[in-house]
Parts: sequence; C-alpha cells; structure tokens
Amino acid sequence: MQVITLEEVDSTNVYAKNNLAAFEDKTIIHAFRQTSGRGRLNRKWVDLGIGNLFLSFVLKPSDCFNEIYSNLTQYLSVVLAKLLEEYGLKPQIKWPNDVLIDGKKIAGILSETVMQGANFKGLVLGIGVNLNARQTDIEAIQDKAATALNIELNQNIDMNEFIQKLADKFFADYDEFLNKGFEFIKSDYISRASFLDTEVCVKGFNDIKRGIAKSVNDSGELVLEQDGKQFVLTIGDILC
Repeated sequence: MQVITLEEVDSTNVYAKNNLAAFEDKTIIHAFRQTSGRGRLNRKWVDLGIGNLFLSFVLKPSDCFNEIYSNLTQYLSVVLAKLLEEYGLKPQIKWPNDVLIDGKKIAGILSETVMQGANFKGLVLGIGVNLNARQTDIEAIQDKAATALNIELNQNIDMNEFIQKLADKFFADYDEFLNKGFEFIKSDYISRASFLDTEVCVKGFNDIKRGIAKSVNDSGELVLEQDGKQFVLTIGDILC
C-alpha cells in the first residue's frame, strides 16, 4: 500500500483518474487541501480547510468490471462507521453511503469507474471526512446539517493516525468483500441504517420518488413501497 500526499489538488478523485496508469493497485491519494471536490450526483463537497480528510483509493481488482464494485461505496461507509465507533460515537448510514452522527453528515463517498474504450482500467473510491472543522464553517453549510469529528469529541484529531486506521480497516476485509459482495456487509450495513421503515424522498438523476423505505436487498439496492406497490432503486440520494 502506497500513500501519495499532495499539498493541494482540485480533487483527489480527478487527480487519481488522470494519472491512473501510473499508480499501482491499492494506492492512496491524500491531499491537505481540495479546491473542487464533488459528491454524488455532481454535488459540491465543501472544503472546510486544512485538517480535514480528502482521500482517494486507487483500486485495480481485475481486468474487467464486476457489478460488485458498485457496492464499494457502501463497503467504505461500513468501514468508516466502524472506525467512528472506535472513537466512541454512534454513526448511522443513510442510503446509499452517507455517514451521519445524530442525523448530521460527517462524510461523503464517491466511486468513479475508469474505462478505456470498452476496457475496464480500474476505479477510484474517494472519501471526504470532516475531521477538524470550525463550528462557524459547519454552521455555514446551508443545504444539510453537518458535523465534524473534532466537534463531536471536543478535541483535535490526528489526521495521519486516522488515515492509517481507515486504510487498515478498509483493506482488512477488502478481498473477502470482492469475493462475496454486498451480502458480506449487509448485516453491518442494516444495523446502522437510519432510514428503514420511514417515509423518504429519493432523488435520482431526473426525478424524485417517495415512499416507505422497506429494505435493502442483497445487491445493496433500496426497496421502496408506495401505495402498496414495491419498487427497487439502484441509484439515488435520500433527501428527507
């Protein structure tokens, strides 16, 4: 496992994708400052300054794409939740991969696949975690309730230690996850789910669907019930 640290970059995911051929499998790209981070569905990830985590895993698990790779964001959400529990917190997961503390977002995760024509070259799994943020900056985030680890614990967080713990946890079960898929983490995921059996609205690329979140199936998809009918969502974000 190689860790490459940058002072500043537009996005660790973009940097990793643009230089993918130069990186070995399981390389970690970390930046002290990220100027143009993105979340799911092209949402902007707010830069809360130096001391917060901007990191991407470069992964080249095979020569061809496997549907299991789509669940790596959920795998990482479980890994992060377990790590935050070691800090004494009780994180929740909001489908598909947001990690929350008392309903406030503390992290964002984004996976991007890299193709060359029809050939799968690898994927970049990015994560941003609010580790050391000022309360005033957190309060300035208008589109969602947010928090940071230092605010929850009332102490500064050692970033290098956090990165090492995150990487160790991620790769400890990574190979087994690739063999078994979402079912390998399903019970851990469900036990931390904050959305099940509640009415939710889910935004996709072009529409918003409402219903009761009944379950997450063995593929990590969300099963909604609306007017007595159930339908399955493969992609989207829970807005409420």
